Amino acid sequence: LVGADLLLPNRFAQAAPLAAFIAAERATLAAAVPTLWYDVLGLDPESIDLSSLRTIMAGGAAVPRSLIEAYEQRLGVRVLQGWGLTETSPVAALSYPPKHGQAERAIEYRATAGRPLGGVDARVVDDEGKVLPRDGRATGEIEVRGPWVAAAYYKDPAPEKFRDGWLRTGDVGRIDAQGFITISDRVKDVVKSGGEWISTLELESAILTHPAVREVAVIAVPDERWGERPLACVTLVAGQTVSPEELRAHLTGRVVRWWVPEQWVFVDEVPRTSVGKHDKKLLRERNAAGSLPVVTTGGPSAT
Repeated sequence: LVGADLLLPNRFAQAAPLAAFIAAERATLAAAVPTLWYDVLGLDPESIDLSSLRTIMAGGAAVPRSLIEAYEQRLGVRVLQGWGLTETSPVAALSYPPKHGQAERAIEYRATAGRPLGGVDARVVDDEGKVLPRDGRATGEIEVRGPWVAAAYYKDPAPEKFRDGWLRTGDVGRIDAQGFITISDRVKDVVKSGGEWISTLELESAILTHPAVREVAVIAVPDERWGERPLACVTLVAGQTVSPEELRAHLTGRVVRWWVPEQWVFVDEVPRTSVGKHDKKLLRERNAAGSLPVVTTGGPSAT
């Protein structure tokens, strides 16, 4: 629409060739999933030149604040989060901070899923479909509607995916009074422990603040007493070591005590889907098959 060049990396959407492509073509805006931007950040800083970039758009999975801060501080590149689904064609919200907001809070706003684009309505509902308040606290499933949001599937009614003209996104989160959406999990990924929800995304973000951790995916595993407990699958930064006990201590004060996992597994890399997202389904299958070397330490706190 504005006459900009559109640069497509084709099948070379890996960190090194993507960084080289950006440098060669002097791209000003780049979009990819967060895991790919983590990989770019892990390259030798002397070997990459991202000085042409004004903005990185990250989406397809939650963007941790630590990633946003790293690009800002190390490379001077602004990271914005985009949120949506294939059914929203695909962007439904962008995390531009309020125009007259406090500068020191800009990263907080950019770490959310953003506010709905013009034309898109969003709401939060509970398990019974009751609309919850936009107070930044009430948590439920995010539903959206709009002129480019799917209202049905071709030759597949799928009534469980739609409610009174609203698309049920399968994302769990909350909306604040300004309309900013915070995604805390996928309905299928949330850990329900002792009748309470544990957000795998928020837990992953907290674990990622440890300097030895490069990547982490948290999945729900069965537990005889609590129903489910979180299992943290961790990839470490090259040359770094850390124990589960150290990671548990690191989480103190960052998440509530009963969220802290007692089960950990260290893997060379977290498996990904074809579009670069963490493949939690495969991790659950591997755990069920007993092929993950799980280390258990401590136990969940009741408080």
